[in-house]
Amino acid sequence: MDLVKTKEKWEQYSVGRAVLWGASKIYGLLVRLNQSAYANGWKTVKNINSRVVCIGNITVGGTGKTTAVLLAATTLAQAGVRVAIVSRGYKRRQKVGKPVVLFDNPDADWRMAGDEPFMMSRVLSQYKVPIVISPNRAEAATEALRRFKSQVILLDDGLQHHKLNRDANIVLIDAQNPFGNQHLLPYGILREPITGLKRASLIVLTHCNQVSEEELEKIKTEIRLYNQSVQILESNHQPQYYMDICQARQVPLEEIQGPVACFSALGNPVTFENTLTNLGLELKQKWRFPDHQHYTEEHLRTFEATRGGLPLITTFKDFVKFPDNWRDILKENVYVLSVNLKIRGGEDEMNTFTNTLYPNFSALKEG
Repeated sequence: MDLVKTKEKWEQYSVGRAVLWGASKIYGLLVRLNQSAYANGWKTVKNINSRVVCIGNITVGGTGKTTAVLLAATTLAQAGVRVAIVSRGYKRRQKVGKPVVLFDNPDADWRMAGDEPFMMSRVLSQYKVPIVISPNRAEAATEALRRFKSQVILLDDGLQHHKLNRDANIVLIDAQNPFGNQHLLPYGILREPITGLKRASLIVLTHCNQVSEEELEKIKTEIRLYNQSVQILESNHQPQYYMDICQARQVPLEEIQGPVACFSALGNPVTFENTLTNLGLELKQKWRFPDHQHYTEEHLRTFEATRGGLPLITTFKDFVKFPDNWRDILKENVYVLSVNLKIRGGEDEMNTFTNTLYPNFSALKEG
């Protein structure tokens, strides 16, 4: 079931909107009860002997969290810090049992780990960054510390996960749609009340190049209503190159021009499509699927049969979910767009980010 389309259909009718509004009130009550249970000691918070940094969202949808985790892990690993990533592995096949560990295992099955952790493991393979997956993030963090002696554990998408104590919360906010209609799920896009921004150690606005400077200032002013002292950084998602997956080669961005076809299964497909448009491409055909869509042979045959010979562009997150025999169906001109998160500003802004990850990171780098 496509929950997004179902929600949009319900929103067309007054009765449907009333049901969604009522459900959001119930959801909000449950969120507050859960937060109170941890705050009052009714539920136990797990502490581990490692620095834990959460990189998360206050909303659902594509804020660019994965690219932020990749930037953090890469930066730490390059500086010689032992870093691990802990993730729940959304929509993975194996949801019970011991944590799944992705580390130097090229034959791992993405279905057992989840698409985003699997994609991150491929991107970070050269840095030997372990990724530990479990719905019990405290158990996963304990496993990361036991096996890899991790100095920093990055808690992927864990802002609403209170069982594991953390030393810092980096909260990502999409500048294109920071808080939606200000309502909680399912009537809005908020995972928790906006007051949750009080827990933020650092806020990173993403997709800042997609909005005006005036709009950015409005967002910052609203954030200050809930957290006056938090530092706010701006960032862009910066395209790097295309990967020709049929030929296993990098392709410069300027090499592909004109009309193309694209497809994605993302929290916010519009951002991906806008990025392609800003690169000068004409999107003659595009397909959008629910976030974390599993691709089948039929999907790929449809792409191949209807793209009209145009270059076909997707994301790394989508590519890792291709069926094993994808090469038998897609023969040529299939590309993955590689995108990095870029902190805007100068050295001071990047130092703010890195020192949130690891105190005195600047001194570590100089040493």
